[in-house]
Amino acid sequence: MKAADLMTPRPACCFADTNLVDVTQMFVVHDAGAIPVVDRTTGRPIGIVTDRDVATRAVASGTDARKLTAGDCMTTSVVTVPLDADFDEVLDAMSENQVRRLIVVDDHGGVAGIIAQADVALHGRDKKSGELVKEVSKPEETSTATES
Repeated sequence: MKAADLMTPRPACCFADTNLVDVTQMFVVHDAGAIPVVDRTTGRPIGIVTDRDVATRAVASGTDARKLTAGDCMTTSVVTVPLDADFDEVLDAMSENQVRRLIVVDDHGGVAGIIAQADVALHGRDKKSGELVKEVSKPEETSTATES
């Protein structure tokens, strides 16, 4: 199995100067926990903004998110793998770099996809664990109930 088989193709991406509020809206619209940040000219990944990055670098510090950009909160140590990386290479890259998500790049270094821990678990040798991760990772239904 290759990275191309594991990845979510064509993930939503942003630029370093994208407003952080817009990035968080991308999380919701695309049901994503991470948005790759790409160079405006080359399309190559220069960072990644995760929901955790927003929580720890913006919300927890009390900074007004409306005044921040993706570049202010992104993790710059981007870990990438090529489309043809095999399953073990993906696992090794995640393990060695202690990351939950990898960006998959095409032959030109542009973002082709993203692989999350859940994707690896779902395709791993232990299918039962993968199914558990899948269930835990389902998006919550939003409640429209109001308090009386």
